[in-house]
Amino acid sequence: MELNTLTAIGPIDGRYRDKTQELSPFFSEWGLIRYRVKVEIEYFISLCQLPLPELKEIDPEQLEDLRSLYRDFSQSDARRIKEIEKQTNHDVKAVEYFLRECFERRGLESFREFVHFGLTSQDINNTATPLSMKEGFYLVYLPMVEELTGQLEELARAWKDVTMLAHTHGQPASPTRLGKEIRVFTERLREQIRQTKEIPIPAKFGGATGNFNAHHVAYPETDWIGFADGFVNQTLGLKRSRITTQIEHYDNLAAFFHAMSRINTILLDLSRDFWSYISMNYFKQKVTSGEVGSSVMPHKVNPIDFENAEGNLGIANAMLEHLAAKLPVSRMQRDLSDSTVLRNLGVPFAHGLIAFKSLKKGLGKITLHQEALDRDLQDNWSVIAEALQTVLRKEGFDNPYERLKQLTRGKSRITKQDLTAFIDQLDIDQTLKNRLKQITPWNYTGLPPQAPEG
Repeated sequence: MELNTLTAIGPIDGRYRDKTQELSPFFSEWGLIRYRVKVEIEYFISLCQLPLPELKEIDPEQLEDLRSLYRDFSQSDARRIKEIEKQTNHDVKAVEYFLRECFERRGLESFREFVHFGLTSQDINNTATPLSMKEGFYLVYLPMVEELTGQLEELARAWKDVTMLAHTHGQPASPTRLGKEIRVFTERLREQIRQTKEIPIPAKFGGATGNFNAHHVAYPETDWIGFADGFVNQTLGLKRSRITTQIEHYDNLAAFFHAMSRINTILLDLSRDFWSYISMNYFKQKVTSGEVGSSVMPHKVNPIDFENAEGNLGIANAMLEHLAAKLPVSRMQRDLSDSTVLRNLGVPFAHGLIAFKSLKKGLGKITLHQEALDRDLQDNWSVIAEALQTVLRKEGFDNPYERLKQLTRGKSRITKQDLTAFIDQLDIDQTLKNRLKQITPWNYTGLPPQAPEG
């Protein structure tokens, strides 16, 4: 079968292709090869700038021209590398041979032995892969999370004064503000975004077993550790792990995946809450002409966007947890089990992106159903029992908690009239009675949320 959105095995390249395609430049096979080419070219240029004696004569314009090999990297270039790989049965060596061909076409054949000089394949993979992940995260993934956070903040501002019955343990509880409940999520998201940004994106670069054996034997006077630090940290913008085996130990990468998972978990929590509010009729959903909610029940308007988000966030987190648990474990100086796992790096990003877009769509379709909110408050006057007993305790009234517990606990419905009658029979002064009667489910909402610092 020809590969297309109908024949793709997985939904991220099939059904959801239009929602995930912006991740292709970072996580596709083409993208991985391009990042390998970029690392190889930038490494060669850095050797020229060191400079190694044999590379002093290269013209700076020729070096700049070499950058076009990754800046203008095409699908035909990638196909050529895959053709070479059929012969080498080694993906990184195929990139090296491809670049040697490119050097020859540019009249640089005398310098081609310095392509991939002294390196092992993991010096390329363990820089190309984190670089692609970093750019995919900061250019596509994080902007979508921040856009979603901004959308939630707009809803929080719009509904900052809307009183809502809270539900702890699924039961009516002290009233709250709808805007504040949404801001719980925006504050959580912003904190996890901040923490995620602080995690360095790690890279390994040190030769076959991390000791610069080949580099040192060829140029023993060169400061290869300083060179590698500058190349990885400044040129590539990653954080070089100095003491390694043949591969990156992935500990910081695991921390990064855990941080992504926490962001996803917050949004999964949000998805379930909004689903619940829709089921309670606190929110209505805008009806789209032509849409069908059920193949048999014409009235249905299902909260499918929040359900889609929940499902995709779950898949993303399952993969992120596996990546975080598996990658830091490698037998002795290395085994190959990390390689096949890392080829799936884009999958949790894609499922996360699908979820974010579903949430944005779902949030854009909801409208406030004030009547339902008011009805729930009207039906649950018992929730101000907390307020009444707290004020009475402050005034020194004997056993107010127990008195209100007897009145309200387990009762199917407590009305305003029930509480008014309770207050009227209390042996307290009229001023205090009047004050207690002013407390309602609509105004018993505590303090407004504090603005976040910074």
